[in-house]
Amino acid sequence: MKRTLSSEVSAQVGKEVTVKGWVHSRRDHGGLIFIDVRDHNGVTQLVIQPEQNEAFKIAEQLRDEFVISATGTVKERADGLKNDNIESGNVEVVVAELLILNRSEPLPIQVHSDQIANEDTRLKYRYLDLRRPKMQAMLKKRAAYYKYMRDYMESEDFTEIATPILANSSPEGARDFLVPSRVHEGKFYALPQAPQQFKQLLMVGGVPRYYQLATCFRDEDPRADRLYGDFYQLDVEMSFVEDGEEVRTLMEPLIKNLVTDFSGKKLLAEEVPRITYQEAMETYGSDKPDLRFGMELIDLSEELKNTEFGVFKNTLASGGAVKAIRVEKAASLSRSQIDKFTEIAKQEGAGGLAYLTYEDGEVKSPIAKFLSPAELTAIKEKTGAKNGDAVFFGADKREVVNKVLGRLRNEFADHFELKDPNIVALAWVVDFPFYEWDEKAKKLDFGHNPFSMPKGGVESLEAEDKLGIVADQYDMVMNGYEVCSGAVRNHNPEIMYKAFGTLGYDEAYVEEKFGAMLNAFKFGAPPHAGCAFGIDRIFMVLMNEENIREIVAFPKNGSGVDVMMNSPSSVDKTQLKELGL
Repeated sequence: MKRTLSSEVSAQVGKEVTVKGWVHSRRDHGGLIFIDVRDHNGVTQLVIQPEQNEAFKIAEQLRDEFVISATGTVKERADGLKNDNIESGNVEVVVAELLILNRSEPLPIQVHSDQIANEDTRLKYRYLDLRRPKMQAMLKKRAAYYKYMRDYMESEDFTEIATPILANSSPEGARDFLVPSRVHEGKFYALPQAPQQFKQLLMVGGVPRYYQLATCFRDEDPRADRLYGDFYQLDVEMSFVEDGEEVRTLMEPLIKNLVTDFSGKKLLAEEVPRITYQEAMETYGSDKPDLRFGMELIDLSEELKNTEFGVFKNTLASGGAVKAIRVEKAASLSRSQIDKFTEIAKQEGAGGLAYLTYEDGEVKSPIAKFLSPAELTAIKEKTGAKNGDAVFFGADKREVVNKVLGRLRNEFADHFELKDPNIVALAWVVDFPFYEWDEKAKKLDFGHNPFSMPKGGVESLEAEDKLGIVADQYDMVMNGYEVCSGAVRNHNPEIMYKAFGTLGYDEAYVEEKFGAMLNAFKFGAPPHAGCAFGIDRIFMVLMNEENIREIVAFPKNGSGVDVMMNSPSSVDKTQLKELGL
């Protein structure tokens, strides 16, 4: 009886089996040839004896990664020859028939070596890179991850619905990928940045709870935590919901269970905190704070209001702020290390980096002599600085100070290894600004997207201080990464016209961009809310990966190029002509 290789092969002693896979290694011991053959279940040892003349001749030709089929009898290994490192290590297959199914040229990358090729080479030969045990395990784990999410969503009565890939262009905060239409020359489809309009239309269509593991497309620069081009999200929407807390409460258990049950990590806190956007920026200098460590931003503007130290004095006189972070054990930093952090501060807009160190019961710093004893005491008391610590200052416009110290907070945590990879800190950041100031364009713009409901409805849009308008928007943060964004949706045409009108867009523009949705809202649209989880980024954190490309089967490289498929590439002139380009 023929059997394929399986993890139960040790139970098949004395039976005839057929093993198919790749040659993992070959060892010629003169009178015997040993072949380790590998498939998706693992490795099994084959023994080819000289008396099996034809099989022995073939075995002599084998090289790594040849694809073979071997038929033989399962035999238990002698006690001293068993291999506890593999599942089938108690047995071997004595081969009677051996076939080469396909040959392999010398590999450009090694698929079972501790020496990993550089990323571009790995991505060029991704089909070989995927043979590595780590990548095989990653693909299986990701499939289990998808199933885990689907099981939860279906247990909560959500319906999975696919939405179109060829859609219309709409402002979502990033550049669209455009697809020219051959049939309608001069017009373009857009690949959806998210299924936003479609899922809202599903709510109008009477779907009570929708979800989708959706492919999304954004022309954004790639980063270590962001894929270029296409990425995936768990897209969620619920009808008859008027409070974002209802969405947060329903979806939070899924993420907590993924952390604990699925990945085996620990939650920093069982109760996930709700932090306002304003609080996050003032306390952590980021709207996606990593809560695994403290190092909070401390406002010293009041304590230093009468200071004679020029930098602080001038900043406070012009309406700015002086804030600081206390970094434990940072008094041990060398001058060159402090210079490195100073450069980081400058990258974020600071003019420099003032600091105090506390060593041997004394305060040491180039700026200490410019501060009065009372000010030095106040700084130490408010920051809680102890011997061995350092206090780093930011002095500028409040938003610049928050940005600078927020970046430094994260960099210091990396330097002092404060980010425990076995701990996951979750938080909901709520009450985002409805509008924000676009410094480059010198004008107001939407804070997140135009589909959110301003708290207080249409009346709130009449406020004179447009930057003070709050949206019912919320993000989930995981270890310093934004992993979810959601909102109570705007389902009222009047509010949508007003929201865009504040930015200078007339009703005709709104109708052109969102005509289908606006028309639908005129026919009894229910209140609704939802969110979208970045499932690539969540999986990256759960798998302890710092590079998001490690958790995807076929990613593009750091420049947005698919080096395996040579994409993007030029196309034939005939194709362009057909498209009117």
